[in-house]
Amino acid sequence: MSFGYPLFLWAWLALAIPVIIHLFNFRKTIRVYFSHTQFLKQIQEETTQKRKLKQWLVLASRLLFLFFLVAAFAMPFIPAQEQAGSQHTVTLYIDNSFSMGVGNQKTRALDQALQMAQEIVNLFPAETQYILFTNDFAPSSNTYKTKAEATDLLAQIRLSPISRSANEIINRAARNPSTLFWISDFQKSTFGEPPKRDSLAQVRLVPVPVESSSNVWVDTAYLQNLFAVGGDKNSVTIRLRNQGKVKKEALPVKLAINGIQAAASTIDIEAESTANISFDLIGLKGYHKAMISFSDYPVSFDNEFYFALNYAKKLSILEIKPGPATTYIEKVFANRDLFSFQSFALSNLNYSLLARADLIVINGINRLDEALIESLLLSRNATGSLVLIPGSEPDIASYKKIISFPLTKAERHDPEELDKPDFQNPFFTQVFEEKSAAMAMPKASRVMEWGRDQSAILRFKNGQPFLAHQGNTFWLSCPLEKGYTDFFAHALFVPVMYRLAATGKKNDQPLYYPLTAAEIIVPADSLAKETPVQWKGAQEFIPSQRKVNGQVVFTLPKDAVAAGFYWVINPPDTLSLLALNLNKRESLLSTLPANDVKQKLGGKNISVFKASTAESFSREIKERYLGTPLWKYAVVLSLLFLLAEILLIRFLK
Repeated sequence: MSFGYPLFLWAWLALAIPVIIHLFNFRKTIRVYFSHTQFLKQIQEETTQKRKLKQWLVLASRLLFLFFLVAAFAMPFIPAQEQAGSQHTVTLYIDNSFSMGVGNQKTRALDQALQMAQEIVNLFPAETQYILFTNDFAPSSNTYKTKAEATDLLAQIRLSPISRSANEIINRAARNPSTLFWISDFQKSTFGEPPKRDSLAQVRLVPVPVESSSNVWVDTAYLQNLFAVGGDKNSVTIRLRNQGKVKKEALPVKLAINGIQAAASTIDIEAESTANISFDLIGLKGYHKAMISFSDYPVSFDNEFYFALNYAKKLSILEIKPGPATTYIEKVFANRDLFSFQSFALSNLNYSLLARADLIVINGINRLDEALIESLLLSRNATGSLVLIPGSEPDIASYKKIISFPLTKAERHDPEELDKPDFQNPFFTQVFEEKSAAMAMPKASRVMEWGRDQSAILRFKNGQPFLAHQGNTFWLSCPLEKGYTDFFAHALFVPVMYRLAATGKKNDQPLYYPLTAAEIIVPADSLAKETPVQWKGAQEFIPSQRKVNGQVVFTLPKDAVAAGFYWVINPPDTLSLLALNLNKRESLLSTLPANDVKQKLGGKNISVFKASTAESFSREIKERYLGTPLWKYAVVLSLLFLLAEILLIRFLK
């Protein structure tokens, strides 16, 4: 214990005054005459003992009263663990992620964090300089700030969609070596791997308590049919996760497309589990902004989920045929809104187009020459899909160089009816409105065969395959010509060919990206060489980008991007529509105890504040840096002993 004004302790000499008064009683002796003294001696002895006890108690009360009164004026205190005056620079990190918007019923965790940070700024001397940074890692956090500037910056801090790992925070603070005050809820899901830090660096952990809350968020979203083209019927499945320990019953979930509610439903989600809900998507073409929303109190920052439906890209179809005549392939892909169709005779083929096509159709060619085979094999990885339709007299040896099945030439026979499609085959997902066993089927007379193929898409009734595939290579067993088949005139022909085209879609854009995505790739066949690609949405900016093989690779500037929709534009063309969402880890609200964080950081030169509110933190930090004042206790004790003296004189007879 120390004293602020130790010279006042000389006043303890005044304690001698009550002692002197007690030892030398200056009151005059009064003689009392009494008629009989036989029993007086015994009474006087008993009375004298009680009087002496009272006098000693009164003396002790007076001495203690004066002792603590003098001590109060000397300002006693317990010395501080650290000296605020020795801190010339201080680093403040304030976690402003969305999880800090939860807090308790009275105030948000972020508001408590800002109050704690303000207490730190108020405590240190006026000449102290501050580095203040949040999850945004704003450029302004790179320079030292005065006390007034730090106070002004604290007033401007808002919740941010950006999460930071412990490693990022430690590395950022290491740029300006000084005592780091780390104010956070220490969310377990975003903490990451234990960082490597300088063991000499001083770290002060300031945990902000967050009430344990149940939370529901969108875990993922996916289309039932990944290969649907614009206008096809499709559906989107949303997986919701319930983090809480209580079942969510009849939770309303809404789907909005382009800002207009398109569907709504309710869902039950068991505690600590997931559940799926699906919505139909019908007749959509072009670009569409889709959003899932629901009401989940008290955690609401993740109650909206964005995903983009891109049906604007035309599928590139390339047909290679023996001559200039119009084919059934050209007729089925005549829809210019959906397909970019090109047809070339083999003698007039531009081989550079092979790598750019989503679907290549070899139609009616008997013999595949070496140049074509080599080009197809070289471009197979880049090509979406390949469909081989043989001529009437196919050269099996040339086809075997592309198809690894044991092909043989079939004997000519009358057309046979195909068997009903296998409706469980993923190839036919959502192709048929009604699945009837009585539907009529086309007929065909095969010119190639390869034995019974259980993986064939369409078969004859005798089990022989009609349409088969190997990876992204498909082939028919007969030509698309009259006399061999009527498949081209059957209602099944168009959906099958459309599905073949859809399987060749390359560089499919995901429905959504997290804000933590390292790169985003957007297909772009033709771009102006000098014009950069722009993003327009909640913000408008030009991200870091590079152009590679008909694609634009963007480096996501997560420090400056908010969740929402963004148009990717290369004027005057629109390349894509992107949807960005919060990192799912932010929705996991479980936190780490501050002592566990201390252990993960190494423990050395790390201390933990135990305060749970801004008020208690104010007292704790003052005790740590200013010491614990004791003068109030001394005043209280002096008054108590003064009261004791009064009570002894008044009531102890």
